[in-house]
Amino acid sequence: METLFSSLGSRLTPPQITRLMRTALENPDLLSLAAGFTDTGTLPREEIREAVDWILTNPGGTESLQYGTNQGRPGLRFLLAERLAAQDAGPGAGDPASLFITNGSQQALSLALQTLCDPGDIVLVERPTYFVFLELARGLGIELHSLPAGEDGKTDANGLAGLLSGWKSEGRLARLKAVYLVSYFSNPSSCSLEEAEKERIGRVLADHGAYPALIEDAAYRDLYFDAPHPSRSILRLDSLAAFPRLYAGTCTKAFATGLKVGYAVCPDEAWRERMLYLKGQHDFGTANFNQAIVERVLETGDYDRCLEGLRQHYRRKRDALSAVFTSEDLGAMGWHWEMPQGGLYFWLRGPSGLDTGTESVFCRQALENGVLYVPGGLCYGDDPPPNYVRISFGVLQEAELAEAGRRFVRTAREFALG
Repeated sequence: METLFSSLGSRLTPPQITRLMRTALENPDLLSLAAGFTDTGTLPREEIREAVDWILTNPGGTESLQYGTNQGRPGLRFLLAERLAAQDAGPGAGDPASLFITNGSQQALSLALQTLCDPGDIVLVERPTYFVFLELARGLGIELHSLPAGEDGKTDANGLAGLLSGWKSEGRLARLKAVYLVSYFSNPSSCSLEEAEKERIGRVLADHGAYPALIEDAAYRDLYFDAPHPSRSILRLDSLAAFPRLYAGTCTKAFATGLKVGYAVCPDEAWRERMLYLKGQHDFGTANFNQAIVERVLETGDYDRCLEGLRQHYRRKRDALSAVFTSEDLGAMGWHWEMPQGGLYFWLRGPSGLDTGTESVFCRQALENGVLYVPGGLCYGDDPPPNYVRISFGVLQEAELAEAGRRFVRTAREFALG
């Protein structure tokens, strides 16, 4: 008998990240520059061991092995709200009552979309944006459109105004439910948004009578190399106060990925309540013991000590890969990129006319040469350009990373030579 799926079940397709991971695992000689994993060698074994020992020997520590609350541990929420207030230079962003703990920031994004959108609703995204978010949205039947951008990559206010005017005249503007921004050292581009650009987007929306939810994904905010990006979050910008807002952060990338502890801040009480209702149906709350570990390392300062080491570690890896691109003359072959100031990614634009897509000859040749990347076309809500590549320097050690870079350049050289 054929299984009768729901409309959601029928829309679901294999996640691209799963396919990329499988490709890497099935070929042990393949060096993967694809998955945005953190470096296994940096994972904080001793800090977690000490935290676990303290939790289990401390009076009352056994409660961490029991179910927790749906919103999350009060102590952890207070500490995270305090950190966010410090980052945003004021208490407006750091209200523990508006903060809830999630299974990584990905769950926060899923809860947000499920409580906002019906199939056929519209979400605006950056060009480019986080491709796993795009897969999530498409699985929910959401219509994705890119924010119009100028040559400098920044939002084109006139283009956005024209897009909204067109939707208004067609009676479609009410279907615009959210704008998704990856504001700090973005996956995939490693770029960050200035406050002025966030405010410009809000101003154009308001001018057209549109007040969709603003979703800010700050997964990489703490992973800067030299200095934090100075832009305050959407929670602290008074000009955006009329919009429903959600800020999604995580302790995953910045500490230990396997703990899967993220968080979200939503000042809109009605929206926050509905996300928590849905979360309660999913899991009754994020794993209490994992939360207790993160709470403890935040209290002791181990979290920040590990984070500072991560920043230095990933800066060295960025430099190692950049040195390969430079010494091997990748730029002379028509490739362009900016030096990442944080995050885990290089975002490369290939020569005009080159196709780097999943089924392209270039991609197959890269696999033949023993290197895997993420085709940039996966990172667009609509009208994807064919010649972009996302390369991660998170997982591989420096020697492997340099070899993977040489394999990628070898592929680029073969195409440059015709």
